[in-house]
Amino acid sequence: MKIKTKSFRLKLWMYFVFFTAMIFIVLWLLQTVFLQSFYNDMLIKNTQSAAGTIIENSSCETIDDTIDELTRDNSILVFITDESGNLIYSSDEFKGIHNQFGSENSGDETKDQEHKPQNKHMDGYRALPEIYSTFLDTLKESESGTAEYVTDHLYIYGTYIDYYNTEEKAVLYISTTLDAVGAPVHIISVQLIWVTVLSLLTGFVLSWFIARKFGKPLAQLSEKAKKLGKSDYSAEFGKSFCSEFDELNHTLDKTSERLIRSGNFQMELLANVSHDLRTPLTMIKGYAEMIRDISWEDEQQCREDLAVIIKEADRLTALVNEILEYSELQSEEHTEELTEVDLSHIVNRVTDSFEVLYKPERIVIERETAKEVVVLGNSSRLERALFNLMDNAVRHTGESRKIKVSLSVQNHKARIDVTDYGSGISPAELEHIWDRYYTSRQRKGKGVSGLGLAIVKQTVMLHNGNCYVKSSENKGSTFTIELDCKSTKS
Repeated sequence: MKIKTKSFRLKLWMYFVFFTAMIFIVLWLLQTVFLQSFYNDMLIKNTQSAAGTIIENSSCETIDDTIDELTRDNSILVFITDESGNLIYSSDEFKGIHNQFGSENSGDETKDQEHKPQNKHMDGYRALPEIYSTFLDTLKESESGTAEYVTDHLYIYGTYIDYYNTEEKAVLYISTTLDAVGAPVHIISVQLIWVTVLSLLTGFVLSWFIARKFGKPLAQLSEKAKKLGKSDYSAEFGKSFCSEFDELNHTLDKTSERLIRSGNFQMELLANVSHDLRTPLTMIKGYAEMIRDISWEDEQQCREDLAVIIKEADRLTALVNEILEYSELQSEEHTEELTEVDLSHIVNRVTDSFEVLYKPERIVIERETAKEVVVLGNSSRLERALFNLMDNAVRHTGESRKIKVSLSVQNHKARIDVTDYGSGISPAELEHIWDRYYTSRQRKGKGVSGLGLAIVKQTVMLHNGNCYVKSSENKGSTFTIELDCKSTKS
């Protein structure tokens, strides 16, 4: 099997391996190369801190106990002498242990008393180091009153203090051993070799499984996207362990639904509108040829033929406009920004237009409108929806030549009713009246494209409203739009 060098799975695994390697490189540096210097710095800081504590408490009665505690906790050696180098007190990290061991093994009080120093300051005596005289000379020559040595194996710090129960200045000498981690470093290095080998092997295996865990759903989503690009909607994606992958899959599903809907829309457009487009185009072409071949010399006949061409061109224009409008509504899908709209103003404006337009045809329009009914919506969209309903009512008003438009508020809902008094709609047709391209061939050829009521329904859906129709044969129909009412004026 050919390995894709740029695949997500391989790159993720390589990044995990790199991350593991960097962690162990840093660990090796800290535990081997920098351990000694870090250890020495900490010892020096601890020794200086202990010196500061001794200086601060040197005049206290409990200074000896304080020194013993500090030497035991920090593994340091402390000498207190006078300025001539005579020992006053000394302590190291083993002093308490030696004293305890000596008291537990003393056979008789007399023998213990013989070996115990007579001066309490000499208890726990330890010989001064050979360099002590050099240390005293350096301290005396120091302008700051302190002396400090740092060698490869030793750190020494000294200063003058006011020691408890002494009249003259005393000398504080503190030292600690550096470079004490040589053997531990070797042990740690051997241990790190085993830890590194085992951890790297474990890291390689775990990172491979992690990369595979992440790479598999991503590869499935990639394959699904490729199939969508080829109009293959059969690919499925199960529930994954990661919410981001599930969200991406949900997005692809939504895209798939839109592509299917778009494909169906195109098929319906070709299947249902082709006849409506073909008819006016045929009429236009036919009458144009008649003018060219027959009636171009007959002015009256030519004028009549041109009127037919103009009528069919208008019909074709209206059909195309409705198709474009419905396509636009379909593409928006609840993304249009809604503002406060005075529905009363829209109803009155559209009704006024229809009264002027159909006055020559003596169509009576009755209206009942509440005042200042405000909803959230798009003014032009709502006006177009009401125009379609009234146009539908006028075309089906029948012999009564009358329609009725009303606007009311019921249960916090703004309600628009458009009623015609025509022949009504049969129950079988009511189920399809809002369908796209439900053309008027079933309704005696009075429509344009069958999109008018579909546009109304889509517009109302974008406004989170409802639309429905009630009809009785030979009594007329009432089309209703309901929207959430924001406010009204009684």
